[in-house]
Amino acid sequence: MGSQQPGSLGHTDSRAGSISAGISPDPPSHCSTMKLLTGLLVCSLVLGVSSDGWLTFIPEAAQGTWDMLRAYRDMREANYIGADKYFHARGNYDATQRGPGGAWAAKVIR
Repeated sequence: MGSQQPGSLGHTDSRAGSISAGISPDPPSHCSTMKLLTGLLVCSLVLGVSSDGWLTFIPEAAQGTWDMLRAYRDMREANYIGADKYFHARGNYDATQRGPGGAWAAKVIR
């Protein structure tokens, strides 16, 4: 079939005429994790949309995310031990006041 030269890393396959270095063709494990997370995000978006539709849900989600980020920045700026529960609660409250999109963002970010 194929011949291998001394000091070579792989072997020559006479059928395909290619050299393989023993590298697995499987995708990296982070690809399957990324697909899972993307699928979960899409499913939660689809299930989270109310009768108002996508036109109000997406801006509410973006504003709710901004509320959560603002509370996190305020918490970092305060730099006070034990105050994290207050800032998390404030961010969740502000986000959920935006509507279903904000409530979804607060639930996902937590």
